Amino acid sequence: MQAPSHPTLPTRRHTLRWLGAGIGSATLGACGGGAVLVWGETPASAASNPLPVDTQPAVKVAVVTVASGLSRPWALAFLPDGRMLVTERTGALRSVGRDGKASVPIAGTPAVDARGQGGLLDVTLDPAFAVNRRVYLSYAEAGAGADAGRNGTAVARGVLSTDGTRLSDVQVIFRQTPKIDSTAHFGSRLVFAPDGALFVTLGDRYSQRDAAQDLSNTLGKVVRIHADGSVSKDNPFAGRAGVREEIWSFGHRNVQGAAIHPVTGELWTSEHGPQGGDEVNIDRAGRNYGWPRISYGCDYGAPVGNCPPVGGATSAPGMEQPVTYWVPTSIAPCGMAFYTGSLFPQWRGNLFVGALAGQALWRLQLDGNRVAAREALLTDLGERIRDVRQAPDGSIHLVTDGAAGRILRVQPAA
Repeated sequence: MQAPSHPTLPTRRHTLRWLGAGIGSATLGACGGGAVLVWGETPASAASNPLPVDTQPAVKVAVVTVASGLSRPWALAFLPDGRMLVTERTGALRSVGRDGKASVPIAGTPAVDARGQGGLLDVTLDPAFAVNRRVYLSYAEAGAGADAGRNGTAVARGVLSTDGTRLSDVQVIFRQTPKIDSTAHFGSRLVFAPDGALFVTLGDRYSQRDAAQDLSNTLGKVVRIHADGSVSKDNPFAGRAGVREEIWSFGHRNVQGAAIHPVTGELWTSEHGPQGGDEVNIDRAGRNYGWPRISYGCDYGAPVGNCPPVGGATSAPGMEQPVTYWVPTSIAPCGMAFYTGSLFPQWRGNLFVGALAGQALWRLQLDGNRVAAREALLTDLGERIRDVRQAPDGSIHLVTDGAAGRILRVQPAA
């Protein structure tokens, strides 16, 4: 379900407080229609093991519209000169200036299959962008020949011109295999690790969920490649016959959030469950995250709060547990970022996760690798939050999903 589009709004001020953490639940306002989301952490349900109340004072913030009128925006990346690159799922890559004005589409981007959940998706800069000006894009790529009518996630890179109007030397460096006749579950976050490796998150394409457990394909996987698309020889499955060597982890449903922990350097991801069972995971080499053999979510159409989990169990030997999860209602997590800035010192080290169906920004307070508490923020925006990024100045930028999507800046209230 899409949120209604909104005109450009003036600055809005919010006071953000913990919502019911002491009883192990968070009550969503506008985003949840009053529904209660019980939340848990490994290995016990939070319903029987409530997490502690956070005692820090309320934080007053202002939400400012940076840009509006974008067509299904999906992701943004900050350029060194202060501009932003923004992808529109309908196919355009644009730059947005400090004045909030979006450019005409940047030339040279790959053709995309903009149907359903597909289109132009994530964008990130090469770690050496200041030298090579390389930009990486993920997108839904239509098949050809024997694959006509099918599609799959692909990753391309190109060189951004100095005036920001064109990509040149565009090369496809990765293609998900096999291509599928589906318009759902492309995954598609791009994250560079501290060692320069590129992580790509890939969905199970919805109709092929059992393939997430099959190491001969890249459906329902996270892959790790070099910046040129070649396979890292220290990948967990490198050298194994019949296995895709680029696979880093498997057993995923639809990973649409990913970020590197600023202290440990590990990859953290957020993943859509079916009906409930959305997850945040620490994504480690060679690990099996269970889908669809285990899940905290139920099949669509089952009675909410009274249904067996997909796979029949929430845990199994050899399969990883999430750091935290949402049941019985899905928030549809999308976009995530660790906060390391100085504008909100009391939030330093927190993990922020956007929510599409939940229409909120979730803040997870961490104690090492454990979620100590969490809350839903900005629930009165009434918009689906597609991406979350920390700006160079320490503000938090959000991308809202819609036919007239916006870029929002979250900053301290004056």
